Amino acid sequence: MSIFDLPSYIQHSYLGLLGEQLKVSFGATGAGLLISLPIGQASARWRFVYPPVLSLVTIAYSIPSLALFVFLVDYFGLTDTTIFIPLTVYSLAVLVPGVVDGIRAVPPEVRIAADAMGFGPARRYFQVELPIAAPNIMAAVRVAAVSSISLMSVGAVLGNLGGFGELFITGLRFFDQRLVWLGLFTLFALGLLTDVALRGVQRLLTPWADRRGARA
Repeated sequence: MSIFDLPSYIQHSYLGLLGEQLKVSFGATGAGLLISLPIGQASARWRFVYPPVLSLVTIAYSIPSLALFVFLVDYFGLTDTTIFIPLTVYSLAVLVPGVVDGIRAVPPEVRIAADAMGFGPARRYFQVELPIAAPNIMAAVRVAAVSSISLMSVGAVLGNLGGFGELFITGLRFFDQRLVWLGLFTLFALGLLTDVALRGVQRLLTPWADRRGARA
């Protein structure tokens, strides 16, 4: 099945749906990462902070996505913000533990050496701890990004908010299985390409991790 065999209104909107899918899902993952970094650092530094934080993000993740989307419609209407906020919240359940595990994986002697060299807390975090924690964090980012791509499709139930989820709704409405299969294939391919791309970013950011794995 080729996209060019589909109805003209789908052909014309396909790239628009792709742009919306990438903008909202990647944007929510990026926002979740920015929120998770300070929360994860605090949770790793003060261990009593982590249990309540983990409970909070886990409870938030358990909220049904459709229910949360419907709730936010009253405040933000049928806009991308209605989808963006839940996707950001859901990503925290993956990203916060990833950041905490990464920071905790930094050897204590590395921190001691950084302090001995005169590194302040901020400089030590960004130049020493964060690079060492990067493999764990990037693994969490990959999961969060692919999850956001999938969850966003639920927003199509509310209106023009679900990216490629629109193909499912339109296909069911007009009894056109081609649209459903196109939506499934596109989401699968997009998730796969996203994971591969982020793996490439991870290798660029942490080339030493691959060399260490090869020696092991």
